[in-house]
Amino acid sequence: MDADSRTPASALVSAAEIARAAGVTRAAVSNWRKRYPDFPRPVGGSVRNALFAPDEVETWLEQHRKGSDVSEEVLLWQLLRGSYRDDMVRGLTDICRMFISGCSEMPDPEIAEVAYSLAGQSSPAEVVAALTERFVDSSSRVGSEQVSTRRLVRAVGEFAGPVDGTVFDPTCGIGSLLLGLVTDTSVTLAGQEINLSVARLAEARAELAGHRDVTIRVGDSLRDDRWPGLRADLVVCDPPMNLPDWGRDDLLLDTRWELGLPTRGESELAWLQHCYAHAEPGGKVIMVMPASVAYRKAGRRIRAELVRRGILTQIVALPPGMAVSHAQPVHLWMLTRPSAHEGVTTAVRMVDLTANDPDESFEPEPHQVEDVPLIDLLDEAVDLTPAHHIAKRTTDHLAEYLAVRETLLSGLRQLSDTLPPLALGPGSLDGAAVRIADLARAKLVEVSDAGVTSTTDQLDTDYLRGFAASTANARRSTSSSGSYRVDTRIARVPQMEIADQRHYGDAFRSLDEFERRVRELTSLSEQAIALARDGLTSGTLRPDQLGTKGLGAPLHET
Repeated sequence: MDADSRTPASALVSAAEIARAAGVTRAAVSNWRKRYPDFPRPVGGSVRNALFAPDEVETWLEQHRKGSDVSEEVLLWQLLRGSYRDDMVRGLTDICRMFISGCSEMPDPEIAEVAYSLAGQSSPAEVVAALTERFVDSSSRVGSEQVSTRRLVRAVGEFAGPVDGTVFDPTCGIGSLLLGLVTDTSVTLAGQEINLSVARLAEARAELAGHRDVTIRVGDSLRDDRWPGLRADLVVCDPPMNLPDWGRDDLLLDTRWELGLPTRGESELAWLQHCYAHAEPGGKVIMVMPASVAYRKAGRRIRAELVRRGILTQIVALPPGMAVSHAQPVHLWMLTRPSAHEGVTTAVRMVDLTANDPDESFEPEPHQVEDVPLIDLLDEAVDLTPAHHIAKRTTDHLAEYLAVRETLLSGLRQLSDTLPPLALGPGSLDGAAVRIADLARAKLVEVSDAGVTSTTDQLDTDYLRGFAASTANARRSTSSSGSYRVDTRIARVPQMEIADQRHYGDAFRSLDEFERRVRELTSLSEQAIALARDGLTSGTLRPDQLGTKGLGAPLHET
């Protein structure tokens, strides 16, 4: 049915409201929409939040006998809530243990009766899975940081691909990611959880699902890593976000920070490096990250190291509604620990799924994907937001390459004019010299982090700085133990007339300018190489010589 005036928008109902009215989960409503061709069509809302006409929904529920009575699943949930109140983690654990052992110690005998009745219609594992989904969806539960949504588990599983070997989750919570990714019960599962009762539920769920090789240890993973020697084939993590104190002051010298020590406000980058430390060579890491980690200034240096070392392989921006505690989009960061058997990473794959339906496939369309060369990511901001780079996919390689090439060639031509002409010198300047410390004491110079600066017309600043940076003065700044300390005050400069000083100052200035231009040209050279290689391999550029072989005009004429 198309939207019309019969049903005002304010009266339409969402899938979540249909689930509550029918006494089922949102997943059940999603399945009805897929399985039943006659399920009412949306008449409003959006792709991610469809709205339905309530009279059509009510008619359909009556015709299909859905939700007319309180289902046993709803009854079981209500009985558990009545007995365990806010401690539903213990209630779910007791249900698991009852199914595993066959013995019931439930506070209400009716709980066991209804649970076994439901298990007879499906299986104990499916009963616990349905209860767990209600727990995740329950807005009144305690400890939302201990669970990952069904949508998020499905997304991680889709990008993880086939799983074998050892899988580790250092913030496993109730085990949603571990159990959602692994169907092969021969895979070794390892986890750590700070809450003892939550860890027990994770182990019970794993045992009920048939996993025998599973161990969940209890403790704070960052402050008290209970798996110091573990190296896993796959590490997955949906960490707590925006921790005010993740233990930085106690972990300053920890060897896990091989990419750089995270700031107090970058707890997610501490979790990332903890996970990376537990990946074996060739092993993979999949991290759930807030979108802001991709561009926050405080994490720029660590992001640059991830890119520079070829560790980061892919970032996926997921649709809103994937997290438990908020509706903001989150990212999946995928890392691989380099090994001797793997090729060198040359690009990071960026995937932007923010406009997709979170309940549909996470398979990206071609226009949602861009393989970004590493050099293009290593700019001043190191912004790793997928949308930022996919928006640039229409790069005009020819125009950019020609512009960079012309700037580079022009700079090379000018470079020779910058290097100063020099003549044969006196052979030594070991005559009278004065320490910069003495000049500072006489208030003839000022010494700061920027270097030494003349405060009189009898001394040239560039002359002073040039000699202060000499090899001889550098040796004076090295202690007898071999440690290096920068102290301009120790430097000595030769005494000479101001006119001679200015000649030396001109030469030093020219050398500084030459050095600056060489660095700029090095950066331009890298850009030119990256553009040329990317253009040639993607088909947007071709060798100029092919222009005479029936392939069109030369590049500069295209």
